[in-house]
Amino acid sequence: MRKKKNVFSEKELSQLSAEKIIDMIQHENYSLLTSLGAEDLRKEMVPVGKVCNAVINYIFRTTRKKGTQTEYDREARKKLVKVLSRFTPGSYEGMPINEPSGLVIGFNHPSLGEIARILAMKIDVMGDKPMYFPVNLPWYEALAPNFERIKRLGIIITPTITPSTWKKMNLEKGSPLYEAGNRLKKEFRDRYTKISHDGLKKGGVVFVAPSATRQATVFKTKAIYDKKEDIIPTMSVLALSLFEDPEMNCSFLPIAVLPPKNYKRGLNFGKKYKLIPGELMPADYIRKTYFKTKKPTKLEGLDWDFHMRLAEKLPKSFWY
Repeated sequence: MRKKKNVFSEKELSQLSAEKIIDMIQHENYSLLTSLGAEDLRKEMVPVGKVCNAVINYIFRTTRKKGTQTEYDREARKKLVKVLSRFTPGSYEGMPINEPSGLVIGFNHPSLGEIARILAMKIDVMGDKPMYFPVNLPWYEALAPNFERIKRLGIIITPTITPSTWKKMNLEKGSPLYEAGNRLKKEFRDRYTKISHDGLKKGGVVFVAPSATRQATVFKTKAIYDKKEDIIPTMSVLALSLFEDPEMNCSFLPIAVLPPKNYKRGLNFGKKYKLIPGELMPADYIRKTYFKTKKPTKLEGLDWDFHMRLAEKLPKSFWY
């Protein structure tokens, strides 16, 4: 039986770096969520975490060991595709196969189920390109004990605290826990940006849900679709950070997720998803279209346009 989660003291939360916090979550059974008074959010992801970790452990336990470590890990990835294709099936015709530059893949996020299908697609179609996932903190804590094995499968996860999760924490503004959580939220985001930049320079793939939360539709509301309310600037903030480097040559690719009928917010075992690629947005196109000044602080239109490229591949019921 796994021992109870360790809790960070207020002093540790105020002083420890994001890197140290992450290391202690991975290796010393600490929970940042529990420490911030959000134990209920941690518990929500425990069942899904158990399923994911069981699959990962099964893959490595049953993959035949032959050749080098690299060859063994490659065989494990192939086996993962077979397992995922059986239990979490998906179709993904038309995906770019030999895209030489790094890719930022943005997808609508109606459930947890598309994550498994996206992983299978990436490994099957894009091979050994490393992939990077910003993972919401509750999910990250559920997967962290298996971080090294997940990395060997070519998946590098890094924690983030989404606006929705931050709101659910309901921390008292100005309190020590609020200040610590707010600092770490920013440090996690900065760390993710750096990891994404370095990975994309190596031709890797970064996956991100522009909605920054699970929601049934591409646009959260019709008012956002009608441009009467602001949209979460996920893609433009990422583009601004990445393209500060004049040598960055990554492309942005929308992938529309069409879930099965009567889907639920979970993994939806045995039900087939469709992953539909939209039009590729190359680095030169993004720079020419959205970078109106040499050092912009905001990109007008990129987020709405990216969401629209997802929406136009889906039935109208998934738009807003």
